[in-house]
Amino acid sequence: MDVSLTRNFCIIAHVDHGKTTLSDRLLEHTRTVEQRVLTEQHLDAMDLERERGITIKSHPVTMTYHAKDGHGYKLNLMDTPGHVDFSYEVSRSLAACEGALLLIDAAQGVEAQTVANAHLAFSQDLKVIPVINKIDLPSANLELCTQQLEDILMIPAEEAILASGKSGVGIEDILEAVVQRIPPPRWHDYPATRALVFDSLYDSYRGVIAYGRVFSGALHAGDQMQFMSTGLKTEIKEVGVFTPKMSKQAALQAGDVGYVVSTIKDTSDINTGDTLTLAKSPAEEMLPGYKEVRPMVFCGLYPLESNDYEKLKAALGRLRLNDAAFVYQSESSLALGFGFRCGFLGLLHMEIIQERIRREHDVEIISTYPSVIYHVHTHGQEMLEVDNPVLLPEPGSITEIREPTIKASIHIPNTAMGDVMSLIMEKRGSIDHTDTLDATRVMLTCILPLNEILVDFNDRLKSITRGYGSMDYELGDYQPGDLVKMDILINGEPVDAFSSIVHRDKAPGKGRELCEKLADIIPPQMFKVAIQAAVGGNIIARENVRVMRKDVTAKCYGGDITRKRKLLEKQKEGKRKMKQIGRVSIPPDAFIQVLKN
Repeated sequence: MDVSLTRNFCIIAHVDHGKTTLSDRLLEHTRTVEQRVLTEQHLDAMDLERERGITIKSHPVTMTYHAKDGHGYKLNLMDTPGHVDFSYEVSRSLAACEGALLLIDAAQGVEAQTVANAHLAFSQDLKVIPVINKIDLPSANLELCTQQLEDILMIPAEEAILASGKSGVGIEDILEAVVQRIPPPRWHDYPATRALVFDSLYDSYRGVIAYGRVFSGALHAGDQMQFMSTGLKTEIKEVGVFTPKMSKQAALQAGDVGYVVSTIKDTSDINTGDTLTLAKSPAEEMLPGYKEVRPMVFCGLYPLESNDYEKLKAALGRLRLNDAAFVYQSESSLALGFGFRCGFLGLLHMEIIQERIRREHDVEIISTYPSVIYHVHTHGQEMLEVDNPVLLPEPGSITEIREPTIKASIHIPNTAMGDVMSLIMEKRGSIDHTDTLDATRVMLTCILPLNEILVDFNDRLKSITRGYGSMDYELGDYQPGDLVKMDILINGEPVDAFSSIVHRDKAPGKGRELCEKLADIIPPQMFKVAIQAAVGGNIIARENVRVMRKDVTAKCYGGDITRKRKLLEKQKEGKRKMKQIGRVSIPPDAFIQVLKN
């Protein structure tokens, strides 16, 4: 097919604005998937995606559409995630496209991620087609949506297409707009073959499969291809497109989006964002790849059974291949044994990775308390990057600790303004300015410490605003904070798995909470055991583990009281000796229960 009849586009939107449902209608309308096999959320192949009702991975699919101008067009579509933690997936999909459908929920209007994804598309010079979706909802407000489109996103209202992914209204208009408004593939006249690797996955039978967008030239089975960043050469075994299952083809031409199976078996040999070229006539310059993504949240992952270490290592390697935003390195802990320090883009990203390790790779894991990267300045004018509380230097050698902040845009109803402002204050945030979006909604722009929003911020925002609040954020500057390392001591010994870096004012409250929780979970011991929270040498909270007591006087029937007293004194002496030499073993499920919350 002529390259001028190919269109590459993706669907971008806020969470739950109907991207995947609209994709279903496009597959149905172009007869890419037969009606009898089409399921709801057809492109969400992962069990986790279906259960949570969210898209986690971008899903490419090739469709054929016969337009009103009489030509048959090849349309390559990518359905992308909407959650802020997966915005990296979106940026990777945008790099492989020339245009984007920007979905807006007719009932909810422009939300935080709508704005973020629209700006991402504009920055990559893509043609953006606005689509107002869910127009058949009783609460749809088209007038408000078109006004927000012009005021917030600066897109003329007449460009918007009215549609409903559920009932199929406006699908023909969307396909015609894709064909007419989105330009044909760019850079197709470059003299050598170049393809961008935007994703990859591991198949236990075929090895590593690379997902790529061919910009110029062609890739055939049997060709020798080369990765431009590493110089690695390998033979192509098979190429094909997604329909949406993998469908084998003779070649991938300029403008095509598809997969490449080669002789590569090691997950570390392929880098997402790399350029593929032919070994016999390589290209001289690479395609612009992706900016290096930096994880923002870190935690330790340890196998529940220590002999599952190698299995966990293999699982992390395969997930890393499929998710360039995830990083890991090995570490060990006195309490938990050997494991890995892992970095994620956010808390949902962390949750999904942990769930995928359990489900797809069948490894039970324990995770430590999430942390962020702190910049620690010492007396020797040295600046250390610390992502693990255990690595924090002694308090005496630290001059200043700087913590990462985020710049957040929070869209909320007017009625929740007071409660949301007090939540931001509680999390040590400051409000920069507020903007009125319409008669019922405002947007707060605020600066918040990243470690304060890690655990429960999003949940509390949703409950305060009854589900109508939404947040998008980007990493801000590092700012100095009065931060301290809080240790948990059990029987006087620190347990590194429970160490955390907290703000000095919040340490007593957090310490008390953790001690109470541990005192409930640790089973009764033979002697009195103290659980203490300490900052430096100061104990800031304490609880005792319940004590088991054997009734040593059970066999004494009546008689002289001194006999009973003698036995009790003997027991007391035994417990005192035991306390000096005894150790408390914390059951693994105690770690799980404490760290889960």
